[in-house]
Amino acid sequence: MLTIDQKIISLDTEPFIIAEMSGNHNQSLERALEIVDAAADCGVHALKLQTYTADTMTLDIDTGEFFIEDKNSLWKGESLYKLYQKAMTPYEWHEPIFKRCREKNIIPFSTPFDETAVDFLESLNVSCYKIASFENIDLPLLKKVAKTGKPVIMSTGMATIAELDESVRILRENGCNDIVLLKCTSNYPATPENTNLRTIPHLRELFNCEVGLSDHTLGIGVSIASIANGATIIEKHFTLSRTDGGVDAAFSMEPAEMKMLVEESKRAWQALGKIHYGVSESEKKSIIFRRSLYVCEDIKKGEIFTEKNIRSIRPGLGLQPKYINIVIGRKAAKDIKQGTPFHWDLLLD
Repeated sequence: MLTIDQKIISLDTEPFIIAEMSGNHNQSLERALEIVDAAADCGVHALKLQTYTADTMTLDIDTGEFFIEDKNSLWKGESLYKLYQKAMTPYEWHEPIFKRCREKNIIPFSTPFDETAVDFLESLNVSCYKIASFENIDLPLLKKVAKTGKPVIMSTGMATIAELDESVRILRENGCNDIVLLKCTSNYPATPENTNLRTIPHLRELFNCEVGLSDHTLGIGVSIASIANGATIIEKHFTLSRTDGGVDAAFSMEPAEMKMLVEESKRAWQALGKIHYGVSESEKKSIIFRRSLYVCEDIKKGEIFTEKNIRSIRPGLGLQPKYINIVIGRKAAKDIKQGTPFHWDLLLD
């Protein structure tokens, strides 16, 4: 269990839902604020930004490994530098976005991509930090973030157990006691087949911390399934409309989908309940609809009970059906009317 800005995150509380804005503002502050409003209307608990500039991410080179040529990439034909220029959230936008979030009672925070971004976010009094999958091996960055003493949510995409162990130890050794690991598949979009949700309880066992899901799949099915595996945080990219385009629009959720995720994730969590057998409080009125033994024909005193005049039917006010072989062949203790629930006092001693 941990707390972020007075919001408890644990297996005993409803899932914490994060809307990831990323570059879906399409370089418009007005749109960014509209995304905040829409996310709040959906009922999310937090909205996350990404804090970087193109210069803190990469070099202004458009050849070789600095240019995306993968035909299956959403960003084919872009240089890394120009892609980050389009996707970045200007530093001067952070304060008004954070302010709008707080006005809407959702928690604003961000992913810093270098140490200067951490210093900047500290000036905005962020409640927690997110570490992206591609930075989960950047130990100097993790050390810087850990020293703030604030909770850290770290995606685990591509990381081996050994790498995660090293990263978690660095966080803890430098003052971070509240860690959440997010199972993440660093494909955009990801598919259900390569999501491997069974990793979630394994992460919890290995690292003794809260675990969630950074979900890049389409729809809400994978996210809902993660709750059954113990996810306490779900992060999804969010946009006003995929048709508006944007660097992450293709795998981002629209407001109607995000609202459904918030509602259904809470239902899924409620459905987990506890280990329980027998009649629950809500089932007590349903007991009557069980099957039981009933007299199906008028029977005279001394008459033999048979499979014709005693049957297992609904409702459930008579003896349980398992006693029918004890009853068949015995004699009636008195006259009995059709429709009488069968009890032991109807048997002749």
